[in-house]
Amino acid sequence: MASGNARHAGKRAAGEVRILPIAVRGEIRAGESLSARLLAAARTVGLRFQVGDILVVKHKVVSKAEGALVALDEIRPSAASRTWARRYRLDARVRELALRESRRIVRRKRNVLITETRHGFICANSGVDVSNVDGGKHAVLLPADPDRSAAKLRRELKKQLGIEIAVIIADSFGRPWREGLTEVTIGVAGMRPLVDYSGRRDPHGYSLHSTVDAVADELACAAGLVCGKLAGTPACIIRGYAYQPGSSGARELIRPAKNDLFR
Repeated sequence: MASGNARHAGKRAAGEVRILPIAVRGEIRAGESLSARLLAAARTVGLRFQVGDILVVKHKVVSKAEGALVALDEIRPSAASRTWARRYRLDARVRELALRESRRIVRRKRNVLITETRHGFICANSGVDVSNVDGGKHAVLLPADPDRSAAKLRRELKKQLGIEIAVIIADSFGRPWREGLTEVTIGVAGMRPLVDYSGRRDPHGYSLHSTVDAVADELACAAGLVCGKLAGTPACIIRGYAYQPGSSGARELIRPAKNDLFR
């Protein structure tokens, strides 16, 4: 795996990384084979997977394929949810669903609800979203186990392609102290999401002590440049990055509470 990846990267200019969009026409339906849809979409534009590719997929199509949708008309908000939503002109059903999907409330102020999800992610509204679904009739949830979803998609693609690739499932999160959304990795398979440079020396001879790069998040952000919310492009191939094979999953990206200075 590693040698094949190195050979593949060696055919390009040093440091060159390419992002190849995979546009998918039509909605992904519950129970549908996401791997089959992505392969068909790639073939339509003459795109072939290669050894060492990284497939980045937006979580929403994964959730849709897995049936992680909730009809909002079936949600009965609590009195507290209705009061809060009425004050800020929001949908009480979405707030109620966000609370149900949360492990704890991190921050609730004005019209903002920040929670910790059952997976351990810190994000707005537990990742519950109504955009790019069906006009507000349903809300889409995060996959129940994004690492498992990534591993399943990787297995299916390997079976059909006969080659090794890595898979990242990405979502858009806000950040403390910074405006705007960026992509983060919520599921990963086939690669290490972190690269530890501790013990290595920089070009000036200084020994690095605690430099750990969240490469899976960096790759997810790169993919976000072509997989925008309005682009109709829920997936892309990142080619040329020599990732380190691994099986730890995106859970490795979640900082343990004992090391978190902001809890």
